[in-house]
Amino acid sequence: MLDRSPVAPAADAETLQRELIGLIETSREQSSDDPFRNPVLAVTLAITRRLDRGEIEEADLDALFARLRGEALAERAVRLRGYVGLAAPQPDAAMPARLVAAIPRGPADFEAFRDLVGRTGFAVVFTAHPTFGMPKAVAALIARAASEPDVVQRAPLIEEAAALSTRPDPKISLDDEFDQACIAANHGREALDAFNRALLDAARARWPDRWTELVPKPFAIASWVGCDTDGRTDIGWWDTLRYRIESKRMQLDRVMRHLPDVPATKVVRELTQGALAAVNRQLAVAPRLGTKPSLEAVHRFALALIIERERAQTDSGPILAGLAGAITAAESDEDRRTIAVLRSGIAAHGLSNALPHFRLNASQIHNAVRRVIDLEGEPTDAAQRRSHLATIHALLNDVQPVAVDFGALAAERASAARLMMTITQILKHVDGTHPVRFLIAETETGYTLLAALWLARHYGIADKVEITPLFETASALEQGIRVLDDALRNPHWRAYLKRIGRLTVQFGYSDSGRYVGQLAASFWIERLRLRITDLMVQNDLAGIELAIFDTHGESIGRGAHPTSLRDRLAYLAPEDARRRNRASGIRVRLESSFQGSDGYLMFGTLPLAKATVERIAEHVFALDIADEDAFADYVLTDASEGADETDDPIYAESDFATEFFTVVRQDMEALVDDTGYAALLGTFGPSLLDRTGSRPVARQTDGGGPVMITHPRQMRAIPNNAILQQLGYLANSLHGMGRAAGRAPDLFRDMRRDSVRFSRAFRMVQHAASVSDLDVLRAYIDTLDPAMWLERARRTTRDARRDELVVIATALERLDLAPNLRRLFGRLTCDWLSLHGAAPDLGKMSARLTLLHAIRLALIHRIWFLAVHVPGFRPQSGITREALIERFLRLDVDGCLALLEDIFPVTPDPTLGLNFGEPAGPRDVGTYEAEHTTLFAPIGRYFSRVREVTGMIQHEVGAFG
Repeated sequence: MLDRSPVAPAADAETLQRELIGLIETSREQSSDDPFRNPVLAVTLAITRRLDRGEIEEADLDALFARLRGEALAERAVRLRGYVGLAAPQPDAAMPARLVAAIPRGPADFEAFRDLVGRTGFAVVFTAHPTFGMPKAVAALIARAASEPDVVQRAPLIEEAAALSTRPDPKISLDDEFDQACIAANHGREALDAFNRALLDAARARWPDRWTELVPKPFAIASWVGCDTDGRTDIGWWDTLRYRIESKRMQLDRVMRHLPDVPATKVVRELTQGALAAVNRQLAVAPRLGTKPSLEAVHRFALALIIERERAQTDSGPILAGLAGAITAAESDEDRRTIAVLRSGIAAHGLSNALPHFRLNASQIHNAVRRVIDLEGEPTDAAQRRSHLATIHALLNDVQPVAVDFGALAAERASAARLMMTITQILKHVDGTHPVRFLIAETETGYTLLAALWLARHYGIADKVEITPLFETASALEQGIRVLDDALRNPHWRAYLKRIGRLTVQFGYSDSGRYVGQLAASFWIERLRLRITDLMVQNDLAGIELAIFDTHGESIGRGAHPTSLRDRLAYLAPEDARRRNRASGIRVRLESSFQGSDGYLMFGTLPLAKATVERIAEHVFALDIADEDAFADYVLTDASEGADETDDPIYAESDFATEFFTVVRQDMEALVDDTGYAALLGTFGPSLLDRTGSRPVARQTDGGGPVMITHPRQMRAIPNNAILQQLGYLANSLHGMGRAAGRAPDLFRDMRRDSVRFSRAFRMVQHAASVSDLDVLRAYIDTLDPAMWLERARRTTRDARRDELVVIATALERLDLAPNLRRLFGRLTCDWLSLHGAAPDLGKMSARLTLLHAIRLALIHRIWFLAVHVPGFRPQSGITREALIERFLRLDVDGCLALLEDIFPVTPDPTLGLNFGEPAGPRDVGTYEAEHTTLFAPIGRYFSRVREVTGMIQHEVGAFG
């Protein structure tokens, strides 16, 4: 394994890098004259020969990696700084002062301002998933470097990070994810406090007699880490409860840290101090993560929650009242302001450091309700639709709440019922201040929403749960409006919405992006947004709030705009949709995910968090404060006809948009069903990735080794997207764009020039092109083609190498991947040529990123050359030598080395020398130290470097997965 300790750079690392970069550039130039030459494989071959001759040693590679890491990390820190706006000139007046100034003077101006900032208009939601693609230490150093304005001061931070591995931490538990989310959330809360403090200061200058009446809470922090049980069975209800109590402890601790120690705060201080002590006693007996607590432990935990309930506080009302009294009694404006900021934080978040989002799958809801519903068939079956809706309506007519205790919770087996009961206990014993978010993945029928409502009413918490459908799949985006319409036709659902005062929906960009293409997904999501607005108006629901939670990853393939946070927010919530909501009188609450170590970077330090919050404020209040148009900032071509975001031609040319994105969707769906695409993703793509989260690992085949993927739906969106990044072609952001642009090239160019919405979306394609290269992809595809290896065997002058090449070619022939992969490459190339013809200004992959791919290919080839020398052995657990070599070709290196450790032990037989009372039978008296030294250990080291390159590519591309 690669040593994770700092690496001393080799003296000639700079020279080696310069030579290899020169090889890339020269090879690219030569390929222009020789179309049959692959410049990436040519450099790979050159590196292989230098490794063979000993001109590049393993230490040289490690020193080179340190340099390449340093350059990638330095650029990433600069990009992060620019992304959140830290590098840009700041306006003369910060957003809080501009908000106060934007309120027209008049008799009700204070009330207008109070209403403007007193409603939460945006929530930052920290999500997890397996997206912790870099070590915590590296992430912290990147954030610190990005926060440092002085390049000189930034350099040692980058140098320290470059000396570390880019591979994720070896073991990532749910506790690790929760801790990282808490660090980001704490910075986020501090940034919100700073923003609210500035709001109060600006208000005090204008309304000196009334500013203490304000409770500003324009933004909130939320998290689903520890509460997301979709597709997971490893999170116990006790884990979720403990995380919520931890969040409560942090909130109370925040109050104690910042509350002025003055006589005016005596009452609220004692109240909070007592609550904090009680919460700590509850946590002391909480079961730990990964344990299966005994009934006695559960009983002890339950009693602690119940006995300490009153002292621990379960609603923020008493503390808010105490803070209000302290503001009145405080003697200085400084103390009043500090207390008012704390009051705002409590008002927005209750007794939680971050508001909770719970999540599960629609099928889990259906299974829980199936126990009380006498129907056959699936609710998603169109033929069963009316019967299911009628039956759940009848159940809602008669539902009565039941009591919930921890014994019933411990005994419950249905996951949805268990989660609803867990929420019941959290609201009862931890924090019942605000309704909690209840997200339902794969919602494709109104029955799901009504079934969730029945569960909530069954457990007596219907008015404390915001039932939220997730629309992400292609069918859900098409049928989403009917899902909501079916629910709205039910009087119980309408009454529920009016009681809770909010309709919440969740849009997903990961699965939608990988199945229909990222830009097409954005179009279908925006269309659904507009239809939801119309539906609310038609159903006389303009008086309730619409909350839209955009759930996406941090890469372009999963919905994160690459150029700036401003563009990212505008891409997710387009100006036109927001204006239509306002014109309809619908108040909108926007929410957006910040996911894993990449997303948490924007809250990695307080300066970054403050800049992020400032950009969010600019977005949320864009319609309240008119800025000069900044269109030129996000298009490459000149806006010669004066692009106007308030009158975007993409909406006037609705036929163009519909046809353009329909073509993208059609082509992407055809690509997903291409057997070559599954082969591309599944052959050795998953083995390029380290484990990047706490979610359980993928299944194994009966004979050992990873499952051979036959369709992309067999893997999740995150590894799907990560593999495309690692293979050098971001198909889910690029494919289909060529044919779509080629259908109306003139109108396509006009939209790039004149449409803010379209040009902003197309910047995703521009970034994807800048980190994609068909030559790189072809190099990986050719690596899996036996013909390439046989051609090398035909031309080599080394007998030993020829034998290795033939063995590899024979094994690849058995895998039979080449025909499908060649056909796939032709499909991708045809569309790329059309795209390049319509948009010739697209960039290309940098020489440094191309070099990383070439180095990794050389390392993979070297692993294969060594693997064919594994000695013959008798079949072990159904594994033959031929099957083992095939697993090496799929880069299941860790699994193969574990097998070889057993087959060829390095330690002698422990029974040797022992007298068993009979004549000794035959034993294998030898050990295999030579094989371990010359084969297995080098393979392990080379594979560790393969994964190290994965981490560097992640930073070059900009995100993991």
